[in-house]
Amino acid sequence: MYYRIIGDRMRKQMMKGAGSMILTTLCYIEKDDSYLMLHRVKKDVDVNKGKWIGVGGKFEKDESPDECLVREVREETGLELLSYQMRGVLTFQSVGWESEYIFLYTADAFSGELKECNEGTLKWVPKDEIQDLNLWDGDRIFLRYLRENRPFFSMKLCYDQDILKEVRVDGKLLR
Repeated sequence: MYYRIIGDRMRKQMMKGAGSMILTTLCYIEKDDSYLMLHRVKKDVDVNKGKWIGVGGKFEKDESPDECLVREVREETGLELLSYQMRGVLTFQSVGWESEYIFLYTADAFSGELKECNEGTLKWVPKDEIQDLNLWDGDRIFLRYLRENRPFFSMKLCYDQDILKEVRVDGKLLR
């Protein structure tokens, strides 16, 4: 019983997070050497406003990362994921915004038809053209890791507004 109480407390703390961390998923769906990208242009107040990102979103109560991923992809794209893999965990911090733990995925099989997204414009972008988009600088780093098929990694990205100030990969300072 003691372990269950401790587990429940830890789960509540994870949902709330240390210092109120948000839990989210982020997925890069692959097709024909392209990723499905979301151009975040529809919300007025959006930390990602004007940026191109993968699809995903915030956890709902009692969801696992996989459950959140599948639900968010279905809601944002209309697609049902058939094959996906967690590739890393990101810690995103930016002055003026709540910090996030982001569970990073890629997916290589899905069913369904792409629908319009209420958060922005969805577009299949060839992987060799993604670096030309308006991306977060940290996304450029982890997208390169995904293309290089690096093993599971942890990355901490610290921003002051849009300026990347610090990157740690598996605990080691990158810059």
